[in-house]
Amino acid sequence: MKELIVNADDFGLSSGANRAIIKSWQEGVLTSTSLMVGANGFEEAVALARQNPGLQVGLHLTLVQGRSVGARAGFPPLADSGGNFTHDPVYAGMRYFFVRSLRKQLASEIEAQIIRFLETGLPLTHIDGHLNIHMHPTVFDILCKLMPKYGITTFRLSRERLGVDLELAPRRRLGKYADAYIFDRLARRCRPMLDQLGINYSVEVKGLLNSGQMTEDYFLKALDIVQDGITEIYFHPGCCPDQELSKWMPDYRHEDELAALTSHRVMDKIRSSGIVLRNYRGEVKEC
Repeated sequence: MKELIVNADDFGLSSGANRAIIKSWQEGVLTSTSLMVGANGFEEAVALARQNPGLQVGLHLTLVQGRSVGARAGFPPLADSGGNFTHDPVYAGMRYFFVRSLRKQLASEIEAQIIRFLETGLPLTHIDGHLNIHMHPTVFDILCKLMPKYGITTFRLSRERLGVDLELAPRRRLGKYADAYIFDRLARRCRPMLDQLGINYSVEVKGLLNSGQMTEDYFLKALDIVQDGITEIYFHPGCCPDQELSKWMPDYRHEDELAALTSHRVMDKIRSSGIVLRNYRGEVKEC
């Protein structure tokens, strides 16, 4: 059986992101979303989630290009005086790996984000990360201690078939080669521990190599190559103009991704292909 989880990242980033995500749930094929607990639109997102209880919400762990929610103590600091993480993902990754004195702060911040989510009263069953920071070796090792503690049962194991994606969207080839290689290696490291802990993950995650460009045309083609088992496809829908979306993702096609998620052509193809839309809890969505 081919089962498909359709997730929207960056819930809580801004009002434009929040509106698009709710529209994608109410009128389209979206089955779940991932919440940024330190972002400007957090409170609005929580209120919208409570009004739409069928929309499953997980944690979008943010340790780069965002704000901390935990205590801002320690040296060297994890975030600046305003609580802002670095904007540079490569710099963040190097710091988190090599600066061992940051690890206690990282663990505290990650746990603080989990707790802030749980304080909303929303059920937390899955975790992923902004710019896939949850796959970082240091971050992942911390999560392996925290996921069982807080009952988190599903993890986004980000990896994608390079050859298939290049057939669907032959662009950014060098960058895709690098991303596919890096995340394949990271996934190989993560998988044994996830299996040991009994944490679930999908057979493939799409959205990594074509992030921000998940158009209707791409989505329709991607449905042709969905594998047996559970596949996750993630998007970044948005309603523009929106200051936060423009600031952080100026090249992303947010409204085109919203159009893809609410496309009747996509819905028709899912039905005709016999693909089952579901969320991480296993609840099926009709489209």
